[in-house]
Amino acid sequence: MRALLATAVAFFVVLFQAETALSANLLAEVSLSSQTMVVMQNGIVKHRWRVSTGRKGFGTPTGSWKAKWASRDHRSRKYDNAPMPYAIFFNGGYAVHATFDTRRLGRPASHGCVRLHPSNAATFFQLANRNGLSNTRIVITR
Repeated sequence: MRALLATAVAFFVVLFQAETALSANLLAEVSLSSQTMVVMQNGIVKHRWRVSTGRKGFGTPTGSWKAKWASRDHRSRKYDNAPMPYAIFFNGGYAVHATFDTRRLGRPASHGCVRLHPSNAATFFQLANRNGLSNTRIVITR
């Protein structure tokens, strides 16, 4: 009986370790002051990108959130059907998403969302979906 119990415990330990490895933590740290986003996976910096956050009158909220939902080809219902490709929503209508106005990256220019170059947004979208939205955290600081 003890041998069977020991085998079962060993099996569940291996299963737990495998599941933990598959559900790697993904962290996106956005700095409003430097207009950058650093993406870390399991504590290792994988990417550092320029962003555009909320311009005057359209602040980007600060705080920490889990990613809530993703939409590859999203369009804004609030702002004239504006394209928001590769959107990862984290707080109500706020999302990290692509912009085609890439010349404004590196300074505040959005209605509050965190905007990225389209190729960077696609990369983040893929990482967030691969790691699981519940394992993706977005932290925005001043």
